[in-house]
Amino acid sequence: MDYWQQPWLWIVAGVVLAVAEMLIPGFIFLGFAIGAVLVGALIWIGLLGHSIPVTLVVFAVLSILAWLILRRVMGVRPGQTKHWDRDINEN
Repeated sequence: MDYWQQPWLWIVAGVVLAVAEMLIPGFIFLGFAIGAVLVGALIWIGLLGHSIPVTLVVFAVLSILAWLILRRVMGVRPGQTKHWDRDINEN
């Protein structure tokens, strides 16, 4: 069994990415973390893990979906955008 077929490896990678998201906030790593944990769960229950290209494609799709859902739920709210009336360089 190859290392990329180990479900615990994907879950640990997801946790490491989640910790990186806490250290560097901005929704950069959180989608990848959720995607990695979901891939680990899919490998654990036996639905995935026989082919690395398929596993990586599923990881990419799940990460993008997780990021889009997070962006929809916790993204920019209406009225949150700052509108500037004057430039700081104007006298």
